[in-house]
Amino acid sequence: MAYPVTTDSETEPRSVSAVLIRELLPVVKFSDLLELDPPENCAVCLYEFNGDDEIRRLTNCRHIFHRSCLDRWMDHDQKTCPLCRTQFIPEDMQEVFNERLWAAAGISDFYGEYSPITTGL
Repeated sequence: MAYPVTTDSETEPRSVSAVLIRELLPVVKFSDLLELDPPENCAVCLYEFNGDDEIRRLTNCRHIFHRSCLDRWMDHDQKTCPLCRTQFIPEDMQEVFNERLWAAAGISDFYGEYSPITTGL
């Protein structure tokens, strides 16, 4: 049985943070993870993983989900693992992520030299 397929319009990111998180979380084929003894099904949709399924593996907690399932989760401005609530962005990458988020949102242009990016706040 295949998991639900989404159309392109359903996968359009709804927030700047979702776009940036997607850039940091690589997409791999499920068959590439078989030596790691992954779970049999996605904890979001509960469908079994198949060899050609595109999945995202979270960097902090190492949980895996169908790409479309996790992307929909992120589109609702969720920034934590749906299973264990660990942050998507590792602590050592949080500052860089925040800077990119501020820049993408145009906040640094609005505040000019007093932005949190340039002042280190």
